[in-house]
Amino acid sequence: MFRFIVIFFCCCQGTLAQIQILDKENKLPVSFATVAFGNGQGLFADDEGIFIFNNNIYPDIDSLFISALGYTKISIATVNLNNEIFLTSETATLDEVVLSVKLNKKFKKEKLKPYLDDDYYNCWLPTIESEIAVLFQFDDSKTRKITSVQFPITPESKDWNKRKVSNAEKYEFSTLFKVKFYRNNNGIPGKEITNQNIVFVANEKDGNFYELDLSNYSIFIPKEGVFISLQVLGYTDDNDKLLPNKKYKEIKSGDDVINIPTNFRPLLPFTDKIEASRTFIKRVFIADNSWIAFKKNNGFTSTLLNNDFKNYGIGINFNTYKND
Repeated sequence: MFRFIVIFFCCCQGTLAQIQILDKENKLPVSFATVAFGNGQGLFADDEGIFIFNNNIYPDIDSLFISALGYTKISIATVNLNNEIFLTSETATLDEVVLSVKLNKKFKKEKLKPYLDDDYYNCWLPTIESEIAVLFQFDDSKTRKITSVQFPITPESKDWNKRKVSNAEKYEFSTLFKVKFYRNNNGIPGKEITNQNIVFVANEKDGNFYELDLSNYSIFIPKEGVFISLQVLGYTDDNDKLLPNKKYKEIKSGDDVINIPTNFRPLLPFTDKIEASRTFIKRVFIADNSWIAFKKNNGFTSTLLNNDFKNYGIGINFNTYKND
């Protein structure tokens, strides 16, 4: 009996390891760090810096590459994995977006409405290895503070008849997303303008868009413009805790195994109502994971682009401050 317990314990230890990522100086958890490995594969740590690495699923992985905003990237050999991994804070700080803003100045509340669509076939299917960013620019140099962002979503389960596949999976979702804000750098996303982790959970109850309240954040739009991005972290449990997930579905084809990106709900509807190409994407398998404009003849194919759905129609509410 004792021998059986020892064997079972060793097998569990070798197969499924719960690891926590911590700040080296203060020993606090590093939330939502990226854990990359292999050929563009990876996962995310949860809000407590915890992730699970499964050797049965990834038997050939010998190194993990771990990164988080504000920390120095590191690589660790899987044979040297401990229960805790420590990251070192970078000495460089983020650029100041606005050097001095008097919040008691008069302002005008304004909004740019989101573009909503409930058609399943006009939607982007989010995967962990992808990030979508939308550009917002203004013709003047007035000071603007973002107070909320509306992210269009398509809760497809409200009308499954739109699906042509009779055996399509039909289930409710609860998905964790991460939001980032980038300075516009000559038309592409540049440096991030906040070092805060901003996440939200979207589910069927949110309807056709999720509104993210940013009134307690000081996020100002730079004069050159801002990119607002969205990245899926994975599904959550009933307590909104991030669940372990595989980034790819492994499908056997003859003697080979093909990695198919795992799609997450909700779907993100694109629109043909915006004339300019304001949407950029970043994917592991496209342009070496660099930002590129989501438009035709740009090195990839998409049924959305074929139908001229080239933008993700994020909406924003913001305060425009009067000049002195």
